[in-house]
Amino acid sequence: MSVEKTLMSRSGSKCELCGSEEGLTVYQVPPVNSGEASECVLVCSTCHGQIQNPDTMDANHWRCLNDSMWSTEPAVQVMAWRLLNRLKADWTQDLLDMLYLDDETMAWAKADGDGLSDDEVVKYIDSNGAELQAGDTVVLIKDLNVKGSSFVAKRGTAVRNIILSHGDPEHIEGKVNGQHIYILTKYVKKN
Repeated sequence: MSVEKTLMSRSGSKCELCGSEEGLTVYQVPPVNSGEASECVLVCSTCHGQIQNPDTMDANHWRCLNDSMWSTEPAVQVMAWRLLNRLKADWTQDLLDMLYLDDETMAWAKADGDGLSDDEVVKYIDSNGAELQAGDTVVLIKDLNVKGSSFVAKRGTAVRNIILSHGDPEHIEGKVNGQHIYILTKYVKKN
């Protein structure tokens, strides 16, 4: 089943943020690792336009977050948290005080830095201090024993299309010799 069909089924063919049934589209909640439905929300054209252009945000439209923030879907929770932080209106702080996100979901919400000050943003940094992004290519700077297997990931090996581990800025994921492994960011440099 396609992502759009999955989201239509999950949401009852309504915007997962405001409940509108008009102009629905799939929005991938950054940072996107796989593009699966669990990393996406179904939004209407009004919500999508205001998410893409924060200068056009209408605080009254986003009062709908009072309901959508209670969704059981982590992607919807992440968007509610980010939008409430972005709005900075009096009523949004009350909602943020009530909103509970588990550690992994909160790390995802903070991962792109939307609505956060610079010192609150989660950053993935390599051994040279360069910021890593999902999909980057990195090179191992030392031989690494891969736990649970007998092979060693050799120094100089390129790891393409890395995945950022939600909630842990010291770990990334990638494939070496066809095997999916977790790597400490201090042992890689951005290519």
